[in-house]
Amino acid sequence: MAKGQPRDPCKERFWRDHLRGWHASGLRIRAYCVRHHLAEPSFYAWRRTLAQRGLDTQAASAPPAVTFIPLQVQSDLPAPPVLELVLTKGRLLRIPPGFDLAQVRDLLAVLEAEPC
Repeated sequence: MAKGQPRDPCKERFWRDHLRGWHASGLRIRAYCVRHHLAEPSFYAWRRTLAQRGLDTQAASAPPAVTFIPLQVQSDLPAPPVLELVLTKGRLLRIPPGFDLAQVRDLLAVLEAEPC
């Protein structure tokens, strides 16, 4: 690019994308240019130009790596009761899932029994 000419952002983006593609392809420059119908001298010129501008580094042209971290969600909240019974004198009995029905009957008999 001659001095005094304004930069063309479309051309820069075009060549940055091709330089990224060339890095990722593992091909030699000549093979990459033939495959993508690019003029090899233009490729070298833009590689040099973008390197001078600091835009051709692998870190600048490659997106940052994405890292996934395994996550387990644990709730400290107790499981909601399946059944709530309101007993005499306003007492509330919350019965969790999986509670044995025979045990509920025995518990109710104790809780609702008249004191001696």
